[in-house]
Amino acid sequence: MSDKLLEINNLYVNAEEKEILKGINLSINKGEIHVIMGPNGSGKTTTANAILNNPMYKKTSGSISFENEDITNLKTDEIARKGVFMSFQLPEEIPGVSVVNFLKYAKNKITGQPVKIFEFKDELKKCMEELNINPEYMERSLNVGFSGGEKKKNEILQMLMLNPKLTILDETDSGLDVDAIKTVSKGIEMFKNKENAVLIITHNTKILHSLKVDYVHVLVNGKIVKTGGQDLAREIENEGYEKYKVEE
Repeated sequence: MSDKLLEINNLYVNAEEKEILKGINLSINKGEIHVIMGPNGSGKTTTANAILNNPMYKKTSGSISFENEDITNLKTDEIARKGVFMSFQLPEEIPGVSVVNFLKYAKNKITGQPVKIFEFKDELKKCMEELNINPEYMERSLNVGFSGGEKKKNEILQMLMLNPKLTILDETDSGLDVDAIKTVSKGIEMFKNKENAVLIITHNTKILHSLKVDYVHVLVNGKIVKTGGQDLAREIENEGYEKYKVEE
């Protein structure tokens, strides 16, 4: 049985007629944590959205496979049901839909199985306590009135409850204080096992201070220009991206 989870092969992507990704190659195995780092506008969020086949981003060449199945042109909801989860830079507010009901609905859609509500609530309460989220929030409308940090922690909660095979965290550390970042890192450690993987997308190294990662990829001008380990993240923290930037 292959350990290969995600394979991106020579991917080119346009957004609003502008070429953003220019031949991305990326391979993620089960049990790994990967980080894509890069300056603003380098194509990080485009990469995440391309994996989920967001229709706002048009693939012009290349392919994406998940567990050796071509998902390049599948619909977003079909990709999600196969086990891909993505958090967003700006989580949506959904008035009138409680956290618990949203998660129960999402779990049912992904698994196709009825949710045992009492067991589900017990598990949800336990995860909320682990993430320092007030369990009473499970009855509040999703993200409505939540602070920025609470919204980001709520997405980590969704990840834990939905238990995908691949989690994509897009700028989850953006705007968070040190304590909230530690909570997010703790959630990632709670989630990670030998059968799943995590792809973290960020432009800084804050979230990596309390998290061990396997691979760091530097994305500049739509291309991965260097891949390394945790030391590469420390190099970026000290020196920035300037030496990786090239003229178009």
